[in-house]
Amino acid sequence: MQKIAVLGLGKVGTLAAELLHATGFSVTGFDAHAVPGLPFETRQIDVGDGAALEAVLKDFNSVLSCLPYFLNIGVATSAHNLGLHYFDLTEDVPTTKAIQELAKTSRGIMAPQCGLAPGFVGIVGAHLIDAFETCRSCRMRVGALPQNPTGLMGYSFNWSPEGVVNEYLNDCEVLEDGEIKWVSPMEWIEKIVIGGIELEAFTTSGGLGTMCETYKSRVPNMDYKTMRYPGHVQLMNFFFHELLMRDRRKEAGEILVNAKPPVSDDIVFVHVSAEGEINGRMQRKEFVRGLKPVEIAGQERTAIAWTTASSVVAIIEMVREGTLPDHGFLKQEDVSLETFLKTHNGARYNA
Repeated sequence: MQKIAVLGLGKVGTLAAELLHATGFSVTGFDAHAVPGLPFETRQIDVGDGAALEAVLKDFNSVLSCLPYFLNIGVATSAHNLGLHYFDLTEDVPTTKAIQELAKTSRGIMAPQCGLAPGFVGIVGAHLIDAFETCRSCRMRVGALPQNPTGLMGYSFNWSPEGVVNEYLNDCEVLEDGEIKWVSPMEWIEKIVIGGIELEAFTTSGGLGTMCETYKSRVPNMDYKTMRYPGHVQLMNFFFHELLMRDRRKEAGEILVNAKPPVSDDIVFVHVSAEGEINGRMQRKEFVRGLKPVEIAGQERTAIAWTTASSVVAIIEMVREGTLPDHGFLKQEDVSLETFLKTHNGARYNA
């Protein structure tokens, strides 16, 4: 699987391609626009043209999609038809379910949701659950935020606006008292403090990946929430529901990015906890991090870019090394945290 095509050369896609190149893969990057100055070949392509995409991808062993979620089913279908390994970063639940169906007859591995959340956070959650004889709950929280917030919203759009709007508006899968349920987004608000910094957490869509189905008979209570600075969720509920921007998703994303453009000084908070019994005693285990920008290949990379790119490239490393399967559907909860952290790129999470 040495020859890999990376589709979408935004900040995360470009960094993922650079990390793959530095890890010994033969990389070609594809984007709708010319992207010069990278240490690997790049080409322009319209990924919406399925026939053209398949004609290009037939020369590769694997494909990594760093495209907006709504393009991934087409890419995954092309990868399936050609027998390629497929990886993406999607948080979209219908997209993942479609890829699960493709995986039933795939000749390569089909591995969506390989980013931060879903992705790394599920690997951590599974690791904590396995520490207990019986586990009563697992709570996963992630927030990608500016280190120095301004304004009432306290936010900057360092991530795809399409992805953020999708997470804020789509229903959320949870486990409650042993049953899979769907709940509204931007609810179940709670206070979390990490390193003295107060945050609020609220339900958002997609962060659990396939974990509810995997753990429905083992962990009665499980949910995923996004973390923001206090006051954010109230403003977002006003924007989307009282102003009816929920019916104009594309415009909503454009307005929000224009108001709160990306910053370079960001921070990714990860807070995963699980509770259960060990040797007959109720205990709680936590994995808590505040991850900041790091320098990679002589450039400072934002926290959201390096955490997301490092996660998916670590998974690709593991498939190459044979520590993960080479066909079928990959659930993030089936990935060993210990092995992940020993990969060249997963090791960045040890900081």
